[in-house]
Amino acid sequence: MEQIAEKQEARRGTSPQSTPVRMSGAQILWEVLEREGVEVVFGYPGGAIMPVYDALPASPIHHVLVRHEQGAAHMADGYARASGKVGVCVATSGPGATNLVTGIATAMLDSVPLVCITGQVSSTLLGSDAFQEIDITGITLPITKHNYLVTRAEDLAHSIREAFEVARSGRPGPVLVDITKDAQQATVPFRWSDEPVRLPGVRPARRLTHEQIERAASLINQAKRPLIFCGHGVIKAGASELLLRFAEKTGIPVASTLLGLGAFPASHELSLGMMGMHGEAWVNHAVQESDLLVAVGMRFDDRVTGNLKNYATAARKIHLEVDPAEVNKNVKADVAMLGDLGRSLERLLPAVAQREHQDWRARIRALREDSASRDVQGIPHQGRLRAPHVLHDLWRLTRGEALVVTDVGQHQMWEAQYYRHERPRSLLTSGGLGTMGFALPAAIGARFARPDEEIWVVVGDGGFQMTACELITCAQEGIKLNVALINNGYLGMVRQWQEFFYGGRYVATPLKSPDFVKLAEAHGLTAMRVTTREQVASAVDAARKAPGTAVIEFCVEGEEAVYPMVPANADLHAMIRRPSRIEESIHEP
Repeated sequence: MEQIAEKQEARRGTSPQSTPVRMSGAQILWEVLEREGVEVVFGYPGGAIMPVYDALPASPIHHVLVRHEQGAAHMADGYARASGKVGVCVATSGPGATNLVTGIATAMLDSVPLVCITGQVSSTLLGSDAFQEIDITGITLPITKHNYLVTRAEDLAHSIREAFEVARSGRPGPVLVDITKDAQQATVPFRWSDEPVRLPGVRPARRLTHEQIERAASLINQAKRPLIFCGHGVIKAGASELLLRFAEKTGIPVASTLLGLGAFPASHELSLGMMGMHGEAWVNHAVQESDLLVAVGMRFDDRVTGNLKNYATAARKIHLEVDPAEVNKNVKADVAMLGDLGRSLERLLPAVAQREHQDWRARIRALREDSASRDVQGIPHQGRLRAPHVLHDLWRLTRGEALVVTDVGQHQMWEAQYYRHERPRSLLTSGGLGTMGFALPAAIGARFARPDEEIWVVVGDGGFQMTACELITCAQEGIKLNVALINNGYLGMVRQWQEFFYGGRYVATPLKSPDFVKLAEAHGLTAMRVTTREQVASAVDAARKAPGTAVIEFCVEGEEAVYPMVPANADLHAMIRRPSRIEESIHEP
């Protein structure tokens, strides 16, 4: 990674070209990527993208060779989430391009800015079913903000610059640029221009009216049982500090979505934690008792609301959102405040009154005392090591200061419950699509964005095996990651549903796995196995001291369930709770 900085420094300070220079389409691509500030791309070569790779050595941009194109998309995603910049991945045509699709969809549902570059057969062969020809722009049309098919080298620079502007503006998202092989090879005059790309309609043009501000402030000032909902949009907008000021002035407690964790400090007295299907029970009860919901940068998806017919029926709703398509889609807003979240909060702050809401906060504390010990802390110590112990101890041992990248499943929910995030972009996870296999490659991407930060991958035995091929990428790049592999011998979340709703018939969920320690060691990595809670601290310490990527296999209780749980289509307060007979403290014995 030091080489990346050296290459970039050597090229910094170049002025715009005064006269055109003849360059191939492939050379233009790398030139434009560099001028867009790209430092690293993740990709896999192939026939239709060969001219681009042939031009790569002349560029200061660092290329990470992945082992599967899905990993390239997730690495670009992790880089984008960790840095706030646009992530870039590259693949060839046909199967190379289609292998990106899951990663592109993951980014789309979580509003992550990517530019995905694919090679395509020559323009003269389009529509002929040529070798590895596939209509990737058609395939990705529903899962990108926009996509381009570039058939002329003359159009390449503008298309790439537009792609970056579309990806990062408004509500961010992925953009695909498909480039025919002859467009990559053709040599044309090229001159860089610093003129900004202007795309009408990409950025929200709406301005808040004085009436909207007054109406929202009036509802906030009159509310007796208000809540603030904090979503991923707060992090995307860089509005965490403004949200903190808003909450402290109004005295309103703050609940978070899964992707919103870290946007509001977990240790703050107004922080409630996560709401929704596996959210804290007291938070869900508070939502149902509230008389006002101030939703900031979240979209009221089904994992948050449960049954919409009985969702917070007594509450008025104020919705601050950058994307007009999300307003009134699932929950009708009494006041919709469209536009940049930071500017909306800035306009709203002077209009709201200083409040404390002591009675309401006391009511929430009473709800919390009932459910905290039962659902979250009620994990027995006897018997096998349990995943919640691991996640709680990991939070304690890292002092909550690590960047955590989780996969999808039970461990993802336990991490959200037991690891307390104090700052934005300290938790990276797949929320909307729920993509197993996300964590390891996303953490690799995050490492290039934050080279000096402690990073922990939290992944289950099922998800780990989906992208374990990227372990060799860790070794190849010499990067430092710590992997907490939670091995319960099942596809845990599916097994939990089978236990609760399908009569305990565990069909296709018991999981036979390889020896994970030997697998990691075969890649030249440090690896160890933990079977008791007493071993957790020493293993974490050893992993942190290891020179490269270290894998800890935590062999945990197989039939542990995530509590509480809101069944599908059930009311938010109709949660399945942990059986009270096993109430014990989560903390160390």
